[in-house]
Amino acid sequence: MIKLKLAIQKSGRLHDDSVAFIEKCGINLPINKAILTAESPNFPIQLLFLRDDDIPSFVENGVADIGIVGLNEVAEQSKNIDIIKELGFSKCRLSLAVPKSFPYQELTDLNGLKIATSYPHILQKFLKENQIQAIIQQISGSVEIAPSVGLAESIFDIVSSGSTLISNGLKEIHTVMKSQAVLVCNKNLDSEKRQIVDKLLFRMQALLEAKNFKYIMFNFPNESKETIVNIIPGMKSPTIVPLGDEKWSALHSVVEENLFWLKIEELKKAGAEDIVVLPIEKIIK
Repeated sequence: MIKLKLAIQKSGRLHDDSVAFIEKCGINLPINKAILTAESPNFPIQLLFLRDDDIPSFVENGVADIGIVGLNEVAEQSKNIDIIKELGFSKCRLSLAVPKSFPYQELTDLNGLKIATSYPHILQKFLKENQIQAIIQQISGSVEIAPSVGLAESIFDIVSSGSTLISNGLKEIHTVMKSQAVLVCNKNLDSEKRQIVDKLLFRMQALLEAKNFKYIMFNFPNESKETIVNIIPGMKSPTIVPLGDEKWSALHSVVEENLFWLKIEELKKAGAEDIVVLPIEKIIK
C-alpha cells in the first residue's frame, strides 16, 4: 500500500502543534518517542520526525513527500519545494533586537554593528534591501546571549511572546517577517501520492474553515424575527425552531466569531436571550 511520507519536527512546540493538528484531522498516530517514524492505521501516511532545518531539504530530495515546517525555515533555505497550505499555528516572527540600553531610533543605527543570528540569508537580504552595512555573526543557537557575552551588539532571531528577549535584557526593534507552520510538498510527486495529498488537504481545510466560526443558539420573540435574521444571517440561512411558548422561537446558526461580537449588542436589543456560543470542530463545504 502506498503511503505518503510526512516530515515534522521531532520535538518542541512545532512538533506538538503538528501532531495535535494531524490528529484533529481524524488521523490516528501511535507515536513512540524512541522511534523516529510513525504510521497511521487509518490513513495512508507515515510520519518522519526530523530537525526542523532538515525538513525542506528532505522534501526537496524526495526522502519525504511533504512536510510541516516554519515559513521562516522555508525562506532561509530557499529549497525547490512548493508551499501548498498555510496552517495557522506555531505563529512567530523574525525580529531584530538590541540591548535595552542601546539608544536605538532607526534602522540606520545598525550600521557597523555585529548581528548574531541563525538566519543569515534572510538577514542578509533584509540588510541589502535597506542599504545597511552590518556584520552578520552566524551561530546555531542561544542567539539571545550574544550581546551579553560580547559576540555581537544586536541579534536577529525568532520571537514568540518576547519573554526570552526581556529575560536576556533585550528589546525588539523591528519585525522582518512573520512566520507560521506551512505544509510544503515535493515538486515531483506521482499521481497516486497527489491524490493522498488532496485527501489530507481536504481534512485540513475543514479544520481551518472552522477555526474562525462559532455555532450560536439563542431564543427570541417572534415579533423580532426579521430584525434578528438580518443581524445574524448565518452561512446561508439560520435555522429557526418554534418553542413551546408560541410567542418565542430559537435560532441556530454558524457565524464568524468576530461578526458575532460586533453584533451582540444589536441581538440583545432585538430581544435575544439565553445566548449559547459553541466551538466548531470542522466545517465541510
